[in-house]
Amino acid sequence: MKKRHITISCIAIAALVTAFAIISRCSVDYVQEKDTRVRLNDTLTNAMSEIPELEKMDARIRKFMTRWHIKGASLAITRNDSLLYAKGYGWADEEKGILMEPGHILRMASVSKLLTAAGIMVLQDRDSLSIKDTVFGPGGILDDPFFNELVKCDRNYRKITVEHLLRHQAGFRRDPLFSSVDVKNQLGLDHAPTKEDHYGLVLSRRLRWVPGTSQKYSNFSYLLLSEVIEKVSGMPYDEFMKKEVLEPAGCFDMHIGGTYYADKRPNEVRYYTHEGDGKYVEEYTGSGRMVERCYGGTNLPLLSGAGAWCASPAEIARFVASIDGDPGVADIISNESFLQMIEYFDQNTFSLGWNDTDPAKGWNRTGTLAGTSALVRYYPDGECWIMITNTSTYRGPRFPKYTEALFKECRSLYSDKMPKRNLFE
Repeated sequence: MKKRHITISCIAIAALVTAFAIISRCSVDYVQEKDTRVRLNDTLTNAMSEIPELEKMDARIRKFMTRWHIKGASLAITRNDSLLYAKGYGWADEEKGILMEPGHILRMASVSKLLTAAGIMVLQDRDSLSIKDTVFGPGGILDDPFFNELVKCDRNYRKITVEHLLRHQAGFRRDPLFSSVDVKNQLGLDHAPTKEDHYGLVLSRRLRWVPGTSQKYSNFSYLLLSEVIEKVSGMPYDEFMKKEVLEPAGCFDMHIGGTYYADKRPNEVRYYTHEGDGKYVEEYTGSGRMVERCYGGTNLPLLSGAGAWCASPAEIARFVASIDGDPGVADIISNESFLQMIEYFDQNTFSLGWNDTDPAKGWNRTGTLAGTSALVRYYPDGECWIMITNTSTYRGPRFPKYTEALFKECRSLYSDKMPKRNLFE
């Protein structure tokens, strides 16, 4: 009996060892699977896109930068969900002698709205909300004492849906996110305006029109969408976006930006404002101190899902590939949500997150802040060009049309010279 007991014990121990080995091997495989996802900003270098056939294209881009006095720019190009090209031009930080590389991150301004819209669609795919849901009033997503007290001045607030916010059709009279000093003075505050102060200023006034009957571009609408995401997900907006939207898309180095140079991340660029009137403004806090507009003129984190994100064009390209309906990169949203995002009505109706999705012209998303200009252009042939600069120009929000012209020229001359590869992998 004793010998049999020892034999059984040995068999049991051997089984446990085998089971542990299997579990360990599975765990290792799982860890390796997670670790093999490419961290683009840690991987890409300018040297990887030094291609002799494209030297003349690089020269055109540098000439464009010289014409507009742009210190630095970063470009990413994809085709059918494959990253073909990623390169930095000029300076990431001229004062420190740091050249622009594709792994540097830049403020993307209103390109942030595309991320926020995708976050809404992720929640819709989980049946956590519908874009047809109302936002305010009984049964609305933000049905709580704070918002109910603010919107009681106009029953039309109860008609605002998530889709109205996405399409800039809610009818708000004010869009004050870039007017912090005016908000502080108007409300008689002894502190820099918070998002609650902005809510109070805008939502306590009657709407300009019945929701859905007209449209006007509204950063405030996307601030509210950030609030909707927080309320529905039960998580801070940026935490939800990183864990449930960006990381599943393969984007690991996107962040809400800071207001001052001291707030920048180690691989973030320095921003430059064009010379002339308006370069220096009063600090957003209302302190009376004059600051360079790109460093203290706007409370950047306050913009949240309307314009606060920073990223590299390469990671933005990866994100676009994850919401574009192309099977090359697995999408993070359903095909139904993808089709809703690109649904096109006419040139006077905003798409969801995108500025415009005319099937004949492709999709575009622009972004402008003091110190940066961004353009995402997705063409009908499956090519996507993304450029962000670390310098603003006197053209302001109209500058992306010049970037668009540069893209058009370069595509016609060099698209067929792009390498056949996929830097995403």
